[in-house]
Amino acid sequence: MKRFEQIFMILQVPMDLLMLMLAGLTSYYLRFTGWAISLKPILFDLSAPEYMAYVLKIIPVWLVIYALIGLYSPNSRRRFAQDVVRIFFASLTGLAFIALYMLFTQQLFDSRFLLVVSVLLAMIFMTAGRLILRGLKGMMYRNGVGLRKVVLIGGDAIAKELIDVFSKRKELGYEVVGSCAVFSKELERRFKKEVIDEIIVTSPRNNEASSLSAFEFARDNHIGFKYSADLFAMLSANQSIHPLAGVPIVEVKQTPLDGWGKVIKRLFDVVVSVIVIVLVSPLLIITAIIILIETGKPILFKNQRVGLRKREFFTLKFRSMYQKDSTGPQFGLAGKDAEKREKDLIKKQSIKQGPIYKIENDPRVTTFGGFIRRWSIDELPQFFNVLDGSMSVVGPRPHQPREVKGYEKEHRVAFSVKPGITGLSQISGRSDLTYEEEMRLDILYIEKWSLWLDIIIVIKTPFVLFRRRKAL
Repeated sequence: MKRFEQIFMILQVPMDLLMLMLAGLTSYYLRFTGWAISLKPILFDLSAPEYMAYVLKIIPVWLVIYALIGLYSPNSRRRFAQDVVRIFFASLTGLAFIALYMLFTQQLFDSRFLLVVSVLLAMIFMTAGRLILRGLKGMMYRNGVGLRKVVLIGGDAIAKELIDVFSKRKELGYEVVGSCAVFSKELERRFKKEVIDEIIVTSPRNNEASSLSAFEFARDNHIGFKYSADLFAMLSANQSIHPLAGVPIVEVKQTPLDGWGKVIKRLFDVVVSVIVIVLVSPLLIITAIIILIETGKPILFKNQRVGLRKREFFTLKFRSMYQKDSTGPQFGLAGKDAEKREKDLIKKQSIKQGPIYKIENDPRVTTFGGFIRRWSIDELPQFFNVLDGSMSVVGPRPHQPREVKGYEKEHRVAFSVKPGITGLSQISGRSDLTYEEEMRLDILYIEKWSLWLDIIIVIKTPFVLFRRRKAL
C-alpha cells in the first residue's frame, strides 16, 4: 500500500469521530431549539455538555463496531456502496448495543427522539464523511498526486482497455508508465531505474515464462503484482481479488503486514522499545562504563546492514571487540585492515555454510564482550534503531551487504519488511540454525505475520537467552 493511500486509510478514523460528534450535537439542537419542541414539549433538563459527555462515552464503542464490520479495512479499492451498507448495519448494531446496555443496567433515558435521530444522523454524517474523503482523494488523483505507477504486461485487448480507462479516469488512481507484450531483460534493466508501484499481467497464460519473470522481478524489487488469471495461485499465501475497470484482478501480496497491519506493528514497536529502554537504562549505563574502562572509546559499534527494500543502515551495538579488530567505516583504515583479518577467520573458523558466517571462539572478542554477547546485552542499543524506524522489534535478522550478495532469489523476500532485533529464527535456534533454516523461518514469518505472533516471539525471546550458542 502506498503511503498516500495509507494516510487516507488512517484519516477515516478521525473523520468518523468528527462525524459522530457532529451527529450527536446536531440531534441535540434539533430537539432543544428546532421544530421538535412544537411536536412535543421538553419535560426534562439536559444540557449540551451533559449530552455530549454521553456521546463521547458511546463513540469508542461505535468505532470498534465499525472496525469489526470492516469499515477500516486496508482495501482502498472497495466500492462506496459497500461502505454505505456497512455504515447502515454498523449503526443499527450500535443502536442495539445501547438498547441492551440500558436494559441490563436499568438506566432511563428521557428522550427517545435524541437516541433515534442521533443514530439516523450518524448514518448520514458518516456517509458524508466517506464522500468527502473519497472526493478529496479523487481530486488529488486527477491532479496527479498519489497515482500508482503501473506497468502492463500482456499487449492484448485487456491491456489496451486498461490503458484507455486509466488515461480517461484518473480518479481510479493509476498511471501507466509502460506497456509491453512480454517481460524481457531489457525491460528489467529499464524498470530498475524508474519508480514503479505495480506490475499488472493481463494474459499470464499466453506466455507463462514471461509472467513468471515479471512476478520474480516484482518480488525481488518489492513492487506490487497483480494479474487477471490464476497462474500464480500457488505462489503466495496472501491474495486478494477485486474488479478493476470491469476486469477481475488478483493481487499477490508478499505479507499481510500492510495497511493497518503496518500501523499496528509500528505502534507496537514504539511502545515496546520505550518500555525496554526505560527498564534497562541502568544496565545500558553500567555496560557503557565497563566498556569504557576495559578498552576505551567508542562504546557503540555501528554495523552496516541491509534492511527494508535493500536500504543500507547502521545497527547500533555495544562494542564487544578490540578497536583494532572492529570493522566498518567507523574505524577508518583500521577498519579495512580488520575486514581482511575477519575474512581469514571466516575461512578458518566459521561454523556456518552459505553467505552468512559465524566465527567460533572468536579471538577478537574482549573478556566483557564475550559476556554481553552471551546474554545479547550488546544488542540492546538496537531498540534506538527501532525508534528511528530502521528496524522493528520482531522481524528477519539484518545481514551485512557482503552476506546479502549471496542470497538466493527466493530469499530476497526478506527485504519486504523491516529487519528485527528478535524473530522466529531467533527463538527457534538463534545462531545454531543453518542459512537455509533461518531463511525458511524468516519467509514463514513474513507470510504469516500477525500481532499475536509478534507478542509470542517477544515473550519467548528472554527464555531463549539461557540456551548456549555455538559461537560468541
